[in-house]
Amino acid sequence: MLKNNLNQKIFDALYARNLIYNACWEDPAVDRQALALSEADRVLVITSAGCNALDYVLAGAGHVDAVDANPRQNALLELKLAGIRGLEYEDFFSLFGRGWHPQFRAMYHQALAPHLSPYAAQYWRRHAHWMSGAPGLYGHGLSGLVARAFRGWLAFRPRLREALNELFAAPNLAAQRKIYDTRVEPAMWNGSLDWALSRQFTMSLLGVPVSQHEEVRRQHQGGVPGFVRESLGWVFRELPARSNYFWSLYLHGAYAQDCCPEYLTSQGFAKLKAGGVERIHTTTTTVTDFLESGEQPITRFVLLDHMDWMASVNERELGREWAAILKRASQDARIIFRSAHANPGFLDTVLVPGKGADRPLRSLLQLDVERAEQLQREDRVHTYAGFHIARIA
Repeated sequence: MLKNNLNQKIFDALYARNLIYNACWEDPAVDRQALALSEADRVLVITSAGCNALDYVLAGAGHVDAVDANPRQNALLELKLAGIRGLEYEDFFSLFGRGWHPQFRAMYHQALAPHLSPYAAQYWRRHAHWMSGAPGLYGHGLSGLVARAFRGWLAFRPRLREALNELFAAPNLAAQRKIYDTRVEPAMWNGSLDWALSRQFTMSLLGVPVSQHEEVRRQHQGGVPGFVRESLGWVFRELPARSNYFWSLYLHGAYAQDCCPEYLTSQGFAKLKAGGVERIHTTTTTVTDFLESGEQPITRFVLLDHMDWMASVNERELGREWAAILKRASQDARIIFRSAHANPGFLDTVLVPGKGADRPLRSLLQLDVERAEQLQREDRVHTYAGFHIARIA
C-alpha cells in the first residue's frame, strides 16, 4: 500500500507539471464505427494530444468540445489548430508529421502565436526548442521520453531494428506474421524490456496511473510485460502494419505521408482549413465542471480511460461526473470509453446520485458488448483490455 501511494504521488506530480501525450493512442478508426458521427452531433472528448478531436470533425461531427484538466494537452491541440489556420500543408506536415521545422521560431511569431490563447502562446514560447529540431515533438513530453529510450535500446540491436523495418514494409499479412514470429518476437522479449515494462515509473511516463498498472498485473499471468507481448502479437500478426501509424511513430519518431492520422494528409488538412477547424473548441477543466457549466445537449461522449484512475481515487467524484453526463446527454447519446479491464468493476461500485436513491452506474447504461468486442479486435493500438460502447438505459 505504501509503495502504491508513493507511485501515485509520483504520477500525480508528473501529470501536474508535464505534457504527457504527444500523440493520441486511441484508434479513431474504431471510434468512428462506434460513434457513427454526423453533422448533427456535438462531441465531448478528453483532449489528450488532440489528434482524435480533429479526426471526429473529418468524420463529420458538427461540433467537438475538447476538454482536459491538463492545460498542456490543450496547448498542443491549440498549436495544431493554429497551424491549420496559419500554415500551408508542407509546413504543417513538417511540424506535426516530422515533429519539427527548422524555421519554427519565425513561423511561431508570424503565423501561429496570433491564433493561440495566452497560456498556449506562453507555453510554446518556452518550448520552441521542441519544435525547432530533432528529435522534435515526438521525442518530447513524457511519452516521447519513453519512445526515445526504446529507439535507443533498438540502436544496440540492429538486427531487431532491421526486422521491425521490414515488418512495417511487409506486402501482406502472411509475410508480416513470418517476420514477427521468426525475427521480431524471439529477439524483442527479454529480461531488460520485461523489467522496464514492469516499472511503475515507466508506466507513469506513458500516462498509465498506478490503478491501471495494478489492474493489468492482476488480470494477466505475465503481468504488464505479458499483456503487452500478447497485445503486440495480435497487432503484428492480425492487422496490417503498413498503415499502423501508432506503432510506426513509436519506431521511427515521425509519421510518413502514407502512414499518418487523417488530419496530416493533404486532403484532411484541406478539409480542416476550409472550415472544419472552426468546429473544435478547447476548454481546460474537468469533465464534470465542463458539463455542469452548460446546458446544450451532447450526443457523443469519448471518455478515454480516465475512469480507471478516477474510480481508484474518488468514486464519489466519478458518480458526480456521471450525473452530469446523464443530465447533458441527448436521448440518442452514445458513449465510448476504454479500460484496463474487459469488465471494469467501477460499473458496479460507482453510485450515481439522482432524484431518488443513488444507483450503480451499470444499471443506467445499455452496453453493446458484442459490437465493442468486434471493434476491439480491429484496434491498431490494442493496449487496452476493454473497449466499451454504451447508451443511456
